Amino acid sequence: FLRGRSRTAHGVDGVLVWVNPIEGGRDRSVLDSMLRDIAGAGVFVSTHPDVILKLGTKEVLYRTRNLEWGSDTHLYSIMDQMIQELPLRLATAKARVLKQHRGNGGNGVWKVQLPVDAFANSEGCSLAVLPQPETIICVRHAKRGCSEEQITLSEFYRRCEPYFSANGRMIDQEYQERLPEGIIRCYLVHDRVVGFGHQAINALFPAPLGAPSMEAPRPGPRLYYPPSMPEFQTLKRKLEHEWVPAMQRLLEIETESLPILWDCDFLLGPKRDNSEDTYVLCEINVSSVAPYPESAVPYVVDASVARVQAARQRRFSAHAKTL
Repeated sequence: FLRGRSRTAHGVDGVLVWVNPIEGGRDRSVLDSMLRDIAGAGVFVSTHPDVILKLGTKEVLYRTRNLEWGSDTHLYSIMDQMIQELPLRLATAKARVLKQHRGNGGNGVWKVQLPVDAFANSEGCSLAVLPQPETIICVRHAKRGCSEEQITLSEFYRRCEPYFSANGRMIDQEYQERLPEGIIRCYLVHDRVVGFGHQAINALFPAPLGAPSMEAPRPGPRLYYPPSMPEFQTLKRKLEHEWVPAMQRLLEIETESLPILWDCDFLLGPKRDNSEDTYVLCEINVSSVAPYPESAVPYVVDASVARVQAARQRRFSAHAKTL
């Protein structure tokens, strides 16, 4: 089937693809190989698989951790590294969010922390003894329908083993205490913000104070807004004029190679001394971006037409040189 589609795609000027990185136990490896072949023939492909690897995996959180949108973020390349380092971070009494390298829908995203009573005799700041494999920890999978569990640290390691297969890895990011204030999703066409989404109740939203952990509310709807939404103008300016250009330089991505449509998810970080909000990047979505605000549509159309025309011109020029 894919081979047939590949032959068909070679006869067009552009291909737009939105496919989840993991779906039904399958990944994009065959598809991405086909897309590289098509792009090599001069067809415009968005998003090119090589750009997805730079921009659309959780590793981008680690690679851009020193930008203003970054936070305390670490990369576990192998399981042994996680076994060595995660207990040190859990012992600080702060929750962590661990994320598999490639995934979607909250799959492979875990909030992990020691129970509050573990710090009862340690002045609430750190443990004198590091957590051991048999230590009980609190975990919550961000996948829809999951609730908090108490399991041993060794059991958590076992659950994470599949994430390290086939050169997989995990990202360890500090938990943001302002998560209950919602997630802001910024939709971009190339380097321009074209709309917003705001989700007040998200996957790791905590239970009400004093309530059992299983009473945490389920994720709510995402509400969509145009790029002119007043509440998000500071974030829009920073993203367009500072953060995206800095990210492009760091990851070596030209503007025309940025996806036709992609998005960045932000949580509110600690307030500055002047009470100004900060923003922490928690995810970039590239492989599959849907749904999206209606305000994005004309920008997607214009950008697609421009890229197709440019690809057509390049192919025409290359053909003319062979005559």
